[in-house]
Amino acid sequence: MTAPQRIGPFAIERLLGVGSFATVWLGYDAVLDARVAIKVLAENWSHDLRVRERFLDEARLLRRLEHERLIRVHTVGELPDGRPYAVLAWADGGSLRDRLATGDLPAAIALRLLGEVCAGVAVLHRHGVVHRDVTPGNVLFRSAGPDDPDAEQVLIADLGLAKALAAASGLTARAGTPGYMAPEQDDPGAVVDTRADVYGLGRLGIRLLAAEPPDARPPRPGPAPDVRLRAGVPPAVAAVLARATAYHPADRYPDAAALRAALTRATDPGERPFAPTRASGPAGRPVDVNRAGGPTGRPVAPTQAGGPAGLIAAAGSGRRPRARRSYRLRLAGAAVVSAVAVGAVGAESGGVGSGRPGDGTYTAGPLTVALPAGWSAVGATWAGQYGADGEPEPALVMSPQPRRWAADPRLPGAFVGLSATTAARTTPAGFLAERTHGDCAPAPARTTRQAGVEWTVVAYRCERDRPSIVESAGLHPARRALVYVQIAPPTDSGPDFVDTLLAGVRVTGPPR
Repeated sequence: MTAPQRIGPFAIERLLGVGSFATVWLGYDAVLDARVAIKVLAENWSHDLRVRERFLDEARLLRRLEHERLIRVHTVGELPDGRPYAVLAWADGGSLRDRLATGDLPAAIALRLLGEVCAGVAVLHRHGVVHRDVTPGNVLFRSAGPDDPDAEQVLIADLGLAKALAAASGLTARAGTPGYMAPEQDDPGAVVDTRADVYGLGRLGIRLLAAEPPDARPPRPGPAPDVRLRAGVPPAVAAVLARATAYHPADRYPDAAALRAALTRATDPGERPFAPTRASGPAGRPVDVNRAGGPTGRPVAPTQAGGPAGLIAAAGSGRRPRARRSYRLRLAGAAVVSAVAVGAVGAESGGVGSGRPGDGTYTAGPLTVALPAGWSAVGATWAGQYGADGEPEPALVMSPQPRRWAADPRLPGAFVGLSATTAARTTPAGFLAERTHGDCAPAPARTTRQAGVEWTVVAYRCERDRPSIVESAGLHPARRALVYVQIAPPTDSGPDFVDTLLAGVRVTGPPR
């Protein structure tokens, strides 16, 4: 990947991380003489309106939740090709996942760290937001500042999966990390609320405090397994973690604040272990968090993280530790940093497109579409969707300006994708239930039969950007594949525009 020289007004120094949904660069702000993390939406997702919405909503959310535990969003912008980017404060201390890879943290440090993570998630819960992916890769560290150069702040990453609880009943897309994901997150019909985060925090606590590695198998109904704690962890903590990881949400603590309070009581009813400004070892001596967990005692070199959960963990990586630097947790404050959402689709430029506009049609692999007047198309592949042969599944984008339509809300357009693997796991209605638009109001789903396909169609009315987005999906009987069409209709189009466009979507070739 070739590094850009500049993104907006920021000079780019190096790549920090690459994930499925975004790339993060280390930038330099010459005006403030400061380094920043610049997160850019990946090109292969830039055509998808839902991913773009989540990307920008994440920045808006962090901006709205002004709090000492939440990282500041400096600004947002747009590249010349239309992709949005967000400029965030840089987390320079690496991730908890990096540090645990070298060995366990001392029990006292691990317990205090768990309390700080609970406190950061509790800020989100107070504002009606559920995180949905609390894992070691999403717990970061940042230098506390020049007044105490050896101390660190605790940060929580990856708000790309966060969602306002007011819309949680419509958030049914499977999202989360196996081993930390609450059971209800794997149920398309379940309501995901703050108790899902309590489950993730409990699993994080088991990873930090249990004597044996946690079981990564999917949870099963029934009582939570007994937790055998490491030496130095108060025995009462086991019952707290067991309740936090109960299979049924009703059996867990209601939110992160309640879990943190229970941990405090279990640690020592007469003291508040999460209030000190630094973590201490035996006899109150400062503990080297960066070194003490490693089996050799050497500083842990941060590593580059990949995947959506590790994007900003990667933003905190790559710094060469100073020799024998003693990092200490500063427990008075924490921050929340973001990464990108999962569970949507996009088009990759330069994919399998094989046709040219002509006779009012366009062909990309097995897909042929009839183009509305004045529209053209580009062939693509369906990012994140792979067939049984491991190859990306086909897609195309059509619009008056197909390479600009997702970035410019004034442009109408449509994304068309074909997926046999999706058809094998869900129905058209189930697939559309995974693809809600949180800031828009849906009309009741309807069905229409066009070109031999029974389509399920859900239209959304939106208050900002595009006034209307239509999600539609159907099973193609000959190909045994799901055909998905996301449409931003022209503002002056009539009620038949969507059905006419769907009638022009054809699938050719033998079943895959």
